[in-house]
Amino acid sequence: MMLCVVVCMIVGYLFGCFQTGYFVGRINKIDIRDYGSGNSGTTNTLRTLGKTAAIITFLGDALKGLIAVNLARYVIIPAFGVKSQAVLWLLTGFAVVLGHNFPFFLKFKGGKGIATTGGVIFAFHWQLGLLCGLVFLVVTALTKYVSLGSICMVLIIPFILYFSEPNNWPLIFVGCIFTAMAIWRHRANIERLLHGTENKLGQKVKR
Repeated sequence: MMLCVVVCMIVGYLFGCFQTGYFVGRINKIDIRDYGSGNSGTTNTLRTLGKTAAIITFLGDALKGLIAVNLARYVIIPAFGVKSQAVLWLLTGFAVVLGHNFPFFLKFKGGKGIATTGGVIFAFHWQLGLLCGLVFLVVTALTKYVSLGSICMVLIIPFILYFSEPNNWPLIFVGCIFTAMAIWRHRANIERLLHGTENKLGQKVKR
C-alpha cells in the first residue's frame, strides 16, 4: 500500500513539473516568470502573451492533472492490487499540484495550481469538477478578479467532497490540503484584494 502511494505521488509530481506556461513563454522567447505576477500560470500568461497562449497554458495545466489521476486510478493502483481508493486518486492529484507549484527543474518556481486543481477534481468526479468550474466562472465574471474566482473555487472543495463521500474523512482532509495550498499561494492576491489594488481581468502587464 505505502509503495503504491509513493509511486502515485512521484508520478503525479513529475506530471506536475511540466510547466505549460513556461514552455509557451519560451516559444515566444521570454521567461514568463519574469513578467507580471512572476508565475507560470494561465492568468499571468493571459496578461503577458494574450488569449491564445493562455488557452494553451490552461489546457496543458488542466490535462496534466486529468491524465495523472486517471493513470493512477486505472493503471498504477490496479497494478499494485490495491482496491480502488478515492483518497489515492486525490493524493496523486495533490502531487501534480505540488509539481506545478514547485517544479524542481525551475528552482521550485512555478504556478499557483488552479487550472491543475480543476483538472484533478474533474478526473476525480466530473460533476464536482464542473461545479468547481462554474463557481470560478461566475465569481470571476461578476467581480473581474481571477484570483477571487480561484479562491472561491478551492474553498468549496472540502465541502463538495464531504457531500460526495460524507464518511471519508481522509479524503476530506486531502481536500482541505488542496484548499490550504491554494490559499497560501494566493496570499499576495488576498492582500491586494483587501487593499483594492488587485489587477482585474483584462488588465495587461508592461513588457
